[in-house]
Amino acid sequence: MRHTAACAVFLLTVFALLFQGCYSFSGGSVPSHMKTIAVPVFQDRSRAGVAQFRAELTRRLTEKIESQSPLRMTPSRATADALLEGTILSFNDEPSQLGSVTERAITNRITITVRAVFQDRVKKTVLFERTFTGFADYSVGSFAAQQDAIASSLEMIASDMLDSIVSDWN
Repeated sequence: MRHTAACAVFLLTVFALLFQGCYSFSGGSVPSHMKTIAVPVFQDRSRAGVAQFRAELTRRLTEKIESQSPLRMTPSRATADALLEGTILSFNDEPSQLGSVTERAITNRITITVRAVFQDRVKKTVLFERTFTGFADYSVGSFAAQQDAIASSLEMIASDMLDSIVSDWN
């Protein structure tokens, strides 16, 4: 019995070694011809009127692109190799957990949805057009916690967008 188990472990190890690398994830796969990117301030089409989040989301995203990708920011859409445009579609602040006794909300959830389009301006192609959602819960009645939940939601969206820009599954 021990011999069979040892043989099985050995065969699995050999199999894993032989087939390693069949699937790979390569980060930083921005096309080599793309050196610069323009990211205009995002639009706000939400009914909540959260225009103040437009600049914050754009700032978070541009900081991530500059620090975690090979792309350099440029203010000019006309000369940029890539263009990322976005629109805040919705902002919701709704109860997420009710108290068992009072049936009143004890936590709320911030949910922000953004539509983004990433274009290769050199080859004149759309690399992606996607919806991104960020969310976070906070304790009802705490303005500071609400602001932290908004910041976390924006951070989640910015991280997901960066991943979409620089990631490529092979």
